[in-house]
Amino acid sequence: MENKDTRTFEINPKIEMKKVQFRNRYGIMLAGDLYLPEGYGEKKNLAVIVSGPFGAVKEQASGLYAQELAARGFVSMAFDPSFGGESGGEVRNMASPEIFTEDYSAAVDYVGLLPYVDRERIGAIGICGLSGMAITAAGTDTRIKAVATLSMYDMSRDMSRGHMDCYTDQQRNKIKRYLSGQRWKDAETGTFAPGNHEIAFDENNEPITGMMEVPEKLPEDADPAFAAFYHYYAERARHPRAVNFVSSWTATMPVSFWNFPLMANIWEVSPHPILMVAGENAHSRYYSEDAYAAAAEPKELMIIPGADHVDLYDNRNKIPFDKLERFFRENLK
Repeated sequence: MENKDTRTFEINPKIEMKKVQFRNRYGIMLAGDLYLPEGYGEKKNLAVIVSGPFGAVKEQASGLYAQELAARGFVSMAFDPSFGGESGGEVRNMASPEIFTEDYSAAVDYVGLLPYVDRERIGAIGICGLSGMAITAAGTDTRIKAVATLSMYDMSRDMSRGHMDCYTDQQRNKIKRYLSGQRWKDAETGTFAPGNHEIAFDENNEPITGMMEVPEKLPEDADPAFAAFYHYYAERARHPRAVNFVSSWTATMPVSFWNFPLMANIWEVSPHPILMVAGENAHSRYYSEDAYAAAAEPKELMIIPGADHVDLYDNRNKIPFDKLERFFRENLK
């Protein structure tokens, strides 16, 4: 891991950050930034692990969350999931719902063995596309005593059904044929071609399979959701190790998400609590609302007035840090 500090948010000089490494159950070495509150060595502390958004790195939104929680007295860690950022994994820019879920439990392993962490009081946060993995991990790993999601994206549903479940049966079959055909091409060349993880369709109702082209300047008529992502990933929080607006996923990556429905066992999180936070104007709001409806008690849904999806990445005026602090203090017991 490099020594240069490449965090994209304002750094709090009062909070110590240590770069750490740990292995998951598959033997992949993961990289994390461990944030430590003042006086952490004098007691057993509450801990929270954070990851996301999908395709982001720990120097972006998850690091901001971890730093803020450390300023509020938590030992916290932002980590890069397998295959991305500074974490290991031979095939780069790959994503796996199962392995990303395992990464959360591996992070619990690490922080729970720290001498200044109370291993009975560990929580988890998932931002955007890592929300489903945080919830899935909490459903089986009872060491996670409380879980919060921000701007949830259900990546399994998104890739297999499209935004707002827009894919027709015909389109779903076309996507499956495209992904299956791409596997032949990858097998023949011995490489992993890049492509989009969200498949759109052209005017002839055929899958658009090329990499997303990032404009040098945002068009005036850009879709509002695209514009919000662009302003974050391409401008104020651009990072060379992130996938979003920098490189691309492997083209066949969506296959595992079609096979692994992340919300299938959300009820298993109970009796541990879930807090879901979404922006009032977020294009992704329905993911949080639907997941909330499927979850068992105890659960809470918090809608942030006037916020869009990306506001909950780094807008301190919109991110409910006070609520997150109360949620974890009340439930990590």
